[in-house]
Amino acid sequence: MSPSPTLPAGETSFFTLRLHGSISAATLRELKAEAQQRLAAGGDPHRVMKQYFAGLDAVLDRPRIGPTHFENEKMAEALAGEIMMLEETGFVVHGFAILPNHAHMVLHLPATSTLSFSKALDLLHLRTGTVCRRLVRPKLPPEAQFWQVGGFEYTVQDEGELTRLLAYVRGNARQAGLPARFQEWPYLGPEI
Repeated sequence: MSPSPTLPAGETSFFTLRLHGSISAATLRELKAEAQQRLAAGGDPHRVMKQYFAGLDAVLDRPRIGPTHFENEKMAEALAGEIMMLEETGFVVHGFAILPNHAHMVLHLPATSTLSFSKALDLLHLRTGTVCRRLVRPKLPPEAQFWQVGGFEYTVQDEGELTRLLAYVRGNARQAGLPARFQEWPYLGPEI
């Protein structure tokens, strides 16, 4: 096992982006209600957020509804390329995983950067949505959304958590029972 990465100055975050329609509205309401109940019962907000994400990711890892566009290697390559392009804007891409209906990323934004995570993710949504829409045009009506608005963001607290999140990202496809190809480039990168 490699040594724990250190958290340099700036912000390091874990993100999950998902395709529009990949989780039903009823399931989202259930997950949110469970989280609200845990908070109302005095649950630790940090822990409740992790539990909410675990529920969300479990649903995404076993897609029953919605699109699975990233099973298409060209679409996965397009998304992987755009994630790596974030490095040209000053981000550090610690790692990512692309699954059939969602993607996980661990990104670092140096303290000296004039960028923000929200602008970078908006740009990532826009650019990948445009490229990927071209690839699925026959399947996707022109007015349909490609990405679900928003996503899940979690600020990494320390080096140990960064190590755990990278291990999670690295092993997510295997845990979800996906074929071996999801455990290689372009579905997994850059160094995990």
